[in-house]
Amino acid sequence: MVADRVECHSGHTYADRPTALHWEGERLAIAEVEGRWRVPGGSRFRVRVEDGRVFDLFYSEIDDEWRVHLS
Repeated sequence: MVADRVECHSGHTYADRPTALHWEGERLAIAEVEGRWRVPGGSRFRVRVEDGRVFDLFYSEIDDEWRVHLS
């Protein structure tokens, strides 16, 4: 699913670390980034939000778009 919006900290590159995501009309603060991988065309993250749910995020550099999946 394409996310409404992912908020992120951007250091020397965009999408350095996600800080919150918007899912089904709700803003969910990210409590922990459990994993991060560079993949062809972008970055993947596994994050845990404050209520304990885990999401997989993919940022496509080509499309400048975030995709979010509830794990």
